[in-house]
Amino acid sequence: MSQPLEGLSAVVTGAGRGLGRAEALELARLGAAVVVNDFGQPGRDGSGESSAGPAEEVAAEIRASGGRAAAHTGDVADFQQARELVELAIEEFGKLDILVNNAGILRDRMVFSMTEGEWDSVIRVHLKGHFNTTHFAAAHWRERSKAAGGPVYGRIVNTSSEAFLAGSAGQPNYAAAKGGIVGLTTSTALALAKYGVTANAICPRARTRMTEDVFAGFEQPADGLDPLAPEHVAPLVGYLASPAAARANGQLFVVHGGMVAVVDRPRVRAKFDSKQDTFTYDELDAVLTAHYAERPEGETFAAAEVLGLKRT
Repeated sequence: MSQPLEGLSAVVTGAGRGLGRAEALELARLGAAVVVNDFGQPGRDGSGESSAGPAEEVAAEIRASGGRAAAHTGDVADFQQARELVELAIEEFGKLDILVNNAGILRDRMVFSMTEGEWDSVIRVHLKGHFNTTHFAAAHWRERSKAAGGPVYGRIVNTSSEAFLAGSAGQPNYAAAKGGIVGLTTSTALALAKYGVTANAICPRARTRMTEDVFAGFEQPADGLDPLAPEHVAPLVGYLASPAAARANGQLFVVHGGMVAVVDRPRVRAKFDSKQDTFTYDELDAVLTAHYAERPEGETFAAAEVLGLKRT
């Protein structure tokens, strides 16, 4: 079996269940030593008492298969606990090479009903959680690069969502956080490239406790391939974590089942030039109203239109 990640170490956040678990197992299968992070709260909204169980179970599963793994049960949205997570990987395995950010929660509500707490908690876990671990991993790689006098090996794989690409009416907090993660990814990719580090983001479609409402009515088939199984997302994460993906940097991928799509950055759909030095209201009314009159009523812009993707 090919083991392109042999000799490398990884951190996977939110790895006690669902996508994170599948990703941690895949990285281990490809040869990486893995720190399995999960805060262990039972509710997908981040409710309930934290537990070491989910992280410990996945780490034990990796070790039982002959791999190397450690468990971390801290909250990645806490700056100090994110520091301790990165430090654990360095202490256990000598260095950190791969960071997969996956931890998240849901607190869905329409924008006119959402509370401040529901907004803040989702932004905190998703966006701040991604930043915290990225910050400490980036500092580690920068320090190693300076000591080595050149580039080192580093890979970041962040988790965004098509809720950012195509919109999700009842998830303004989640969609905003996932859009922010793409911005964090592209900025990080530019900042760390000179140190040998790449940063990419994925928009996965998978059946997990986070998406049980989204995929209601699309139950797991009794026979054959389940296109929404988290295990179908994990190989892309393994690839992006590998040396083979050295030229993929600052990219966004949509992935599910047997499909991977590379998403273009936003493109200009139409351009208008004023006949004067600058536009007036009346001139804008004339050109833009005519432009939107040509599109179906109620249609809104979404990058997913280019891909022909359905919203998830």
